[in-house]
Amino acid sequence: MIFSAKENGSRDRRKRLALPGALALLLAAGGAQAGGVNVLVTDAAGLPVADAVVYAEPSGGQAPLRATKAVEIEQKARKFAPLVTVVQAGSEISFPNNDTVRHHVYSFSTPKVFELKLYSGVPGSPILFDKPGTVVVGCNIHDQMLAYIHIVATPYFARTDAAGRAHLDGVPAGKYALKLWYYKMTAPAQIQEQALLMTTADASMALKLLPKPAAPN
Repeated sequence: MIFSAKENGSRDRRKRLALPGALALLLAAGGAQAGGVNVLVTDAAGLPVADAVVYAEPSGGQAPLRATKAVEIEQKARKFAPLVTVVQAGSEISFPNNDTVRHHVYSFSTPKVFELKLYSGVPGSPILFDKPGTVVVGCNIHDQMLAYIHIVATPYFARTDAAGRAHLDGVPAGKYALKLWYYKMTAPAQIQEQALLMTTADASMALKLLPKPAAPN
């Protein structure tokens, strides 16, 4: 198609006028600044706590959900590995049995009741964990086998390593409740939280587990 000089000039002007608007939209879509949160979790004595779960929930709003990744909780040497798993709601978890004996995996926890009857190898389908909360997993054959799954409604989460450290990646600027969950604590102290104000820079937070509440007389 052939355009006249006048038509070409008009098209060029429209492109120039449209460019700032398009650039603004691009910046709005991709310019949300995000940082990381480095967290250190210690107990009441100041010692590092491994296998604690830390996660950031936006204040006054719902967190955007990210695409979930495949997660496995393995059975080997008559143990579940890892002991503690944290996932975003909507994640699927498979339970491969790589042990020398068969296991019967189950949970009666409210967020997800399920049962994988006596089996070896990999069950046919992973299990969907779509509700936030804590799921305790056991084996109906070996009572000593336990695993803990903490399901969160945010993509900003991590589990502490042996040094009590965890890193939350890609947390946009804003106000959050930084929450701490630990499988050895009991309600109401099992989930602790404190305010977190994120900017474009990385943040560092130190969280200390509250002492266990005293048993009633």
